[in-house]
Amino acid sequence: MKDQNLNFLYSPTVVQKKLRLSSGQDRVEQSSGEMTASERDHVIVGCNYFTTGTNTNLFWYKQLPNRSPTLILGQYTTEPDFKKRFSATLNSTSRTFPLVIKNQHVSDSAVYYCALRPTVSGNTRTLYKNPTNK
Repeated sequence: MKDQNLNFLYSPTVVQKKLRLSSGQDRVEQSSGEMTASERDHVIVGCNYFTTGTNTNLFWYKQLPNRSPTLILGQYTTEPDFKKRFSATLNSTSRTFPLVIKNQHVSDSAVYYCALRPTVSGNTRTLYKNPTNK
């Protein structure tokens, strides 16, 4: 069977903007746009994070059309359905948390969100989306 090309979305916007998810001064940024990959390719989806503290919790979510986001993995754990092919490694020097998807499947075509949750004691602020024109 011939490889199929698929659109692999990693940002919720079609226009060329950066998505910024933030809580106060803490935030994550992903470049917007589409990625195209073939089945069985390895794909890396970028995520840069900016925090005022040293303790952070980062997460990746997958969202299919007309569905709520599904947790893929956190900085320390991966959901069972995603363990074989999905991974992410925190690089605190470059402040990145890229999602790696091995052996790409057509069913992986979705919107992917990187999220940051500060672990500062007493921080109860809600994270929110804030698209910017950067």
